[in-house]
Amino acid sequence: MSEAERPPHAAARVAPHVAIVIVNYRTPDLALRCVETLAAERVALPGLEVVVADGGSGDGSAEKLAAGLADPRFQGWARLLPLPINGGFGWANNQAMLRLLQQDDPPDYIHLLNPDTEIAPGAVALLAQWLAAHPRHAAVGSQLFRPDGATVGSAFRFPSIGREFLRGSATPALGRAFGIRPTLVEDAGDPDWVTGASVMLRAEALREVGLFDDGFFLYFEEVELMRRLRAAGWGVAHEPQSRVFHVGGAATGVNVANVARRPAYWFNSRRRYFVRTGGTATLVAATLAWMAGRALWKLREALRLTRGQPAAAPEATDHLRLSLAPRPGDRRPTVARWNDPPDQPPAWMETAR
Repeated sequence: MSEAERPPHAAARVAPHVAIVIVNYRTPDLALRCVETLAAERVALPGLEVVVADGGSGDGSAEKLAAGLADPRFQGWARLLPLPINGGFGWANNQAMLRLLQQDDPPDYIHLLNPDTEIAPGAVALLAQWLAAHPRHAAVGSQLFRPDGATVGSAFRFPSIGREFLRGSATPALGRAFGIRPTLVEDAGDPDWVTGASVMLRAEALREVGLFDDGFFLYFEEVELMRRLRAAGWGVAHEPQSRVFHVGGAATGVNVANVARRPAYWFNSRRRYFVRTGGTATLVAATLAWMAGRALWKLREALRLTRGQPAAAPEATDHLRLSLAPRPGDRRPTVARWNDPPDQPPAWMETAR
């Protein structure tokens, strides 16, 4: 939709129209608490609306959310979107975004927010202000914090063969020696991608490049989206003043930073990402690079040179099983377009059959 096609009253607004999408999966109490923390943002953003999408929880979450959102405090600005299946993070967000972008008064910006988050005052308004001031940026992400106040990595560089080697070796000094910049961005400047736990997206950019690729079930979908945005000439940024407290993994039951073994869908998403963005050769090279790094770690460990440093998660067996060859559908882009009809099944379900 071009600016000329927007409803007349949209151009007359002073504050941007922001919609927040929260995808819940079996964490209704956290999701409702998240919505509560958003109420104060309506002072700076009077047109703020919130869609809580329940991703087919099947445990009474949708009913609990419906009852909670019926509270008079939420009337007129927060609503429930019950979905029939657990179609994954990208698909569930797409279902809400499709409806928002196709409504009579579509938002200027869509803020994706995890249900296991609580925002600091002004966090949403700061992201909206940042995008308003930077019209060629498509995405801006918040700074995440643990409940104890410790910072959580929120801005990153794209996965690469070299970074997979560093990840397997769990030895940052090798990155400095070989000139491979780390995945985590800690200095000033635009990152390649930002966390999907709290990111605001420009609707105009989504109309241009598409929404999430729903061939991903969970993980890497926001990385792929931001790679598409950057390839189309849009910027991605991190706004550290937008502070969001995050209980990592509560919404999925898996915190990949701390889990002893990653779930199979993490490897499936990683495989699809490398195939979609670099082809089979890149997938194989990245996997072999991780294994080489892991072998180096094991050698250093045998020589007692690791000095208590944490090792990478033991992924070798899963990589041999899931990461050395593309699966059917990995190469096929299945990016949702803003004007697609909602409620189509996710592509990953088709390829999983």
